[in-house]
Amino acid sequence: MTIKFLPLAMGAALGMAVTAASGATLDDVKAKGFVQCGVSQGLPGFSNPDSAGNWSGLDVDYCRALAAAIFNDGAAVKFTPLSAKERFTALGTGEIDILSRNTTWTMTRDTTLGLNFVGVDYYDGQGFMARKSLGVSSALELSGAAVCTNTGTTTELNVADYFRANNMPYDVVAFEKSDEVVQAYDAGRCDVYTTDAFGLYAQRLKLANPDEHMVLPEIISKEPFGPVVRQGDDEWFNIAKWTLFALVNAEELGVTKANVDEMKSSDNPAIKRLLGIEGSFGETIGLTNDWAYNIIKAVGNYGEVFDANVGPDTPLGISRGLNALWSKGGIMYAPPIR
Repeated sequence: MTIKFLPLAMGAALGMAVTAASGATLDDVKAKGFVQCGVSQGLPGFSNPDSAGNWSGLDVDYCRALAAAIFNDGAAVKFTPLSAKERFTALGTGEIDILSRNTTWTMTRDTTLGLNFVGVDYYDGQGFMARKSLGVSSALELSGAAVCTNTGTTTELNVADYFRANNMPYDVVAFEKSDEVVQAYDAGRCDVYTTDAFGLYAQRLKLANPDEHMVLPEIISKEPFGPVVRQGDDEWFNIAKWTLFALVNAEELGVTKANVDEMKSSDNPAIKRLLGIEGSFGETIGLTNDWAYNIIKAVGNYGEVFDANVGPDTPLGISRGLNALWSKGGIMYAPPIR
């Protein structure tokens, strides 16, 4: 196997310790008046800026939900675009308050980098995209292929495992920035592009002739994505965690951006607790009791966020699949508020 690193990989995602949080993140966020959220450098559907610098995407809406929970203002957030190699350093050093950047939850990242994953907001797996002219219909036909991917990711490790397990030689052409990978693949510097399946659909839109490329059927890994915070600040960890859980619980309970005001008069005890009509659940984590109401009012529930950014009616056209609620054939599940 020949490995070409362009530029040289630092292996930042693995084996690099970061400084754990010393606490009081919420106080710091309130003092500056916004959440500093680390996102990708541009991935349609998840975190992508338009020509005016306005960010949108599933990961972006999570950050807006967090801002709404704290400030009752989904716009009280600023975005820091980060490469895969930079993301953990930026979080560990305090450059950002939270990382919401299509980041896979693994044991190494969860236990050796001084970080905590707050939950899973998108279940995915790694796949391959190839030119139709290559004449392959399966990843098992890629023996000897040159494969483009990102440095500092689990993607490189998964590719190595897959090709080794299937006794296939291959070459890696690796870059730090996602756009560099896309440009190299589009220019023919490699035969195949590999990343998480959702990323293939998103990045395919950037190619000169998207219809000339196809996503192969194999999924070769588990890629549970979720927001990440520093270890050492349980208050901030709880707020970040329950912001995600509120989005999922809201969908399960049928509470939407459009009906959330009407739902405040519901007789359902679970809805009353979610919206702060009963109990003091917000106060227990350092927020106001209408924290979840403010989240839903700002961005909607999880299903609305999914559909607006990556769902069937968007250019990505991704079905819910595993990301459907547990009660509707998927595995998306949140602990109850009680």
